[in-house]
Amino acid sequence: MSAEAHAGLGPKLGQMRQSFRGWRGQRPFWGGLLSILGGLPIMYFPYANLAIGNMTIKMATTAGAGSLIIGILLVVLGLTMWFQPHSRVFAGVAAILLALVSLVVSNFGGFVIGFLLALVGGGLGISWAPAEQQDDSAGKGGDHATSSPDATPVVPPVAGATYQVAGVNDDVSGTSPNNGTNGRHRAG
Repeated sequence: MSAEAHAGLGPKLGQMRQSFRGWRGQRPFWGGLLSILGGLPIMYFPYANLAIGNMTIKMATTAGAGSLIIGILLVVLGLTMWFQPHSRVFAGVAAILLALVSLVVSNFGGFVIGFLLALVGGGLGISWAPAEQQDDSAGKGGDHATSSPDATPVVPPVAGATYQVAGVNDDVSGTSPNNGTNGRHRAG
């Protein structure tokens, strides 16, 4: 959209759009949307009628109730990803499992359309992670290590250096950093 189009939308619509963008960024939105969209064909196709001219083909199967339950659960799991983002991993795993079950139960997972949408949606729900909180001082140009005058700078470790605690070496396993094994055991 051009700048003129944004100006004509008004401040209320622009504010609602920014608010929705913020809401969408705080949860696995696309994973939930694809899970919901995956549940719809799984629910619909077992109860659909295909009309070819004067002939009607009813696609109802014996697993119609199972397809309906799987589709409803996928929609509920998609909504769970939206409104309970802390349970996104459970909802994503459950969506993937239901998508796999739908291959057998409901006409190849809604003719593979619902299966693929639910599978990708569950994967997106599992892989989504909340954004890291930014420090207020980082945005102001300050640094924690240099912000206070008496702060001691942190020195990175030197490669090849040995770090020992004063006192007796009580490592009886022979796997200390001093002898170069660092906890790795050798066979033989």
